[in-house]
Formats: sequence, C-alpha cells, structure tokens
Amino acid sequence: MVILRALGPFQAISDGRPLDLGGQRQQAVLARLLVAGGRAIPVSTLIDELWPGRPPAQALSTIQGYVSRLRRALEPGRAPREEAGVLVSAPPGYALRADVENVDAWHFEHLVKRDDGDDLAATLTRLDTALALWRGPALAEFGDLAWAQAEAQRLDDLRLIAVERRADAAVRLGRSAALIPDLEAHASAHPLREEAWRLLALALYRAGRQADALGALRRARDVLRDELGLDLGPALQRLEQDILGQAAHLDGPAAPPVSAPRPAEVLRVVVADDQALVRTGLKVVLDSEPGLELVAEAENGEQAIQQVHLTRPDVVLMDIQMPRLDGLAAARRILAENDPPKVIMMTTFGTDDNLYSALRAGVSGFVLKTSAPEQLIAAIRAAVAGDALIDPAVTTHLIAAFAGRHNPAAPGGLSDTEVDLVRLIARGFTNRQIAVTLAVDEPEVAAEVTGLLKRLDLIDRAQLVVLAYETGLVSPGT
Repeated sequence: MVILRALGPFQAISDGRPLDLGGQRQQAVLARLLVAGGRAIPVSTLIDELWPGRPPAQALSTIQGYVSRLRRALEPGRAPREEAGVLVSAPPGYALRADVENVDAWHFEHLVKRDDGDDLAATLTRLDTALALWRGPALAEFGDLAWAQAEAQRLDDLRLIAVERRADAAVRLGRSAALIPDLEAHASAHPLREEAWRLLALALYRAGRQADALGALRRARDVLRDELGLDLGPALQRLEQDILGQAAHLDGPAAPPVSAPRPAEVLRVVVADDQALVRTGLKVVLDSEPGLELVAEAENGEQAIQQVHLTRPDVVLMDIQMPRLDGLAAARRILAENDPPKVIMMTTFGTDDNLYSALRAGVSGFVLKTSAPEQLIAAIRAAVAGDALIDPAVTTHLIAAFAGRHNPAAPGGLSDTEVDLVRLIARGFTNRQIAVTLAVDEPEVAAEVTGLLKRLDLIDRAQLVVLAYETGLVSPGT
C-alpha cells in the first residue's frame, strides 16, 4: 500500500519508508494527477502544465518515461506486462487510483466537508484528525507552476475553514479558555478573517475577559479600516453590542469538569542564529512566555541539525543566513527527516526570494527579527497548531510587488459590484463573510462567484485571487 502526502514535503510512503520519485519534474507528473482527484488528465494537458509556454521537442516521450519510472517506484512488485494499479492509463492520458484515506489531501478534504450534524464532540475529533495531516505548506516544491499554486491556495483555504470550524465546536462545548492562545495566533496570522476575530472575542468573553474581548474587536476594526476601508461586519457589530450589554445568550455552556489537573504542554524550542546578541534576545522572550522552553542554541546550520537530533524539539527558530550551511539548506535537511519539528525562518529583512525559498522548503513561518515578541510567540504557537504565520510587514511587501504588474483595468468589463466581490475574495473572505459584508444571502454570493469564474474561464477562486493581484484590483490599502 502506497501513501501519498502533499500537505507538506511531497512524498510517497510504502512500508513506512519514502519512495524515490525521481527529479522534481517527474514528481510533478504524480502531483498533478493527485491534484486532479482521480480524474484523468490528457497527456497534452500534462505537457502544457508542466512546461507552460515552452515544452521540449520530445515532451510526449519524456512524459511517457516519467510515468514508466513512477510506476516502477510506486509498484515495484508489479510484473512487466501486468496492468498498473496506481498510476493508470486513461486515454488520452493518465489518472491516479488510490483510496481517499491513502492520499492526505483527499482525506483532509473529505474530513473537512463531512457533516456530523449537532454532534459537536464528533466534529471536534474529525477536524483534529484533518488538521493533523498537515506537515507544512501544500505542494510547495511545485510553487512555480500555476496549477500547484491554485491547488495550494484552495487547500489552505480549506485548512483555515477547518481551524475555524474546530474552534467554533470547541467554544460551543465550553472549552473557550484553552482555545485562546491558538485563536490569538490564528487572528494574528489571518487578520482579515472576521470569523477569526469573532471566535477570539467570544472565547475571551466566555473565559471572563470582557475587556480583552472588546479589545480584540477594536483590533479587528482597525485592521479592516486600514486594509479594506471597511467597518466591522454586521455579525461582529452585533457581537460587540451583545458583549457591552452582557447578553445572556453569550454565556454558553459551562466548561466541562476536569477530574484532575493536567500540566500545561511545554513546547521545546531550538534557536539557531550566528549572532550571540540575537540568541540572547530570543532566550529572554522564550523564558518570559509560559509553556515555551529553550532546549538548545546553534551558531550555524550544521549545529542546528545536530541539536535537532539531540533534543527532538517541537519548533526550530532558524536564521535564514548563517555560516557553515545556511538556514534554508539546514531547514530542508531537517524537514526531510521523519516526524520533523516545525521550522520558522527569521531574517532582518524580507525579500521575495527569501520568502518563496523558505515556503518551498516547507517551513511553518517567516518572521522578521525586528518583530515584536508577541508576534514571535504567535508564530511559534501557529506553527505547532498546524498553521503558518508570515510577518505582516512581509505580506505587505509581497502585495506591493504584485500591484501594477499588469494593466490595472478590470478584466472582462466587470461591474462595480463584481469588482467589489473580487476584491473581497482576494482578501481571503469566505462566501459567508462576503454575504455579511454586502448584506446579501450566502447562496446568492455562491452563485455570483460561480458565474464569475465561468465567465472569466477560471477553474477556482484561487485563480481569481491571482488575477485580482496581477491586474491591480487589489493592492496595499484597497
């Protein structure tokens, strides 16, 4: 039985060991078929998507060679003339055949979309299982290919939905206090998601922290005004008024009784930086935060790898530029091992190349060394929760790099209403959040989005996000 893993470093596992899938282009054939979800992909499409705009003269025979070698890797015991059972011929192309549970991306999506009705405990268990499948950014090795970018964004959107649905179930079960650190990290990592702020404020209120709950909503209002020029949506405005009025319906169920106190989980951290002053500063930050423990320091990439082997930490804070093996190379080696820790990259400045290289290496965060301590702590907790936090200063820099790259005119003569819809999608709003913002029904939003994708000849909303940035519909401050 072969297990395929795309939610993190791309792998095929058999009998607990990774299989040799060959070079990156050959792996991309298997990854593209995985993304198709079992549907057949014509060879002509594989060629166009693996070599966009510049296929080699022998592209067909090259694809056939890739498929042949992948089949030998995936089914080494198959007889020479026996029909393949995993990577199958499906004229005029190929398809991937596997059980849903044996492909982490398929299994994750199945778990997220399943409905447990009113059984909140079952929902919580199901989404815990789904989120545990993530080991890092999805399909990062193929980040220069449009289909992989679109699928990675789609899967990440689903992951955020899962995080919020899990939190909603836990809050409704009366487990608010334990959720607060994770919700703080989630809201910091995704400050434009109103559902993140709603859950955080509600959890704080139910934990007896009314002032902090109102403070969270003020932070949400500031972010939305600065980034989108919008006020809080109706749902957050109602929540704010209910908190001020101490509405009875906000109280929710009492926290479940605990038979015996359990010690708080301590997250073990390794710090790798060639500057002693930086290591000292990070040690002060970690020592001041309950639940975090500095277990080792390293001055270069080689030492970092050694310390990971010795201490088995939960998180590694890794400088991106160090002597004797830089941080990116060290991160790749650490993340290639079985059951690796989370790795968060640090730098004194954010550049596109550094960010993309770090994400492709499979890291779970990217922060500036000048970040506030609470931002660093949020990155650590987000990484351990299966999330990934990128410093807002870096995010703004990347958005600025997209702005004005092409003709900023709206594509296809979009109406003002459609432009507003595209901008909200590009900012990470779900259909539910868009419905609240525009004061319309959610099914109406879903129908508008589907129609817009069809008219612009786009596959999914991730492609619409890319289009919004590249055409200048979204830029810093819009």
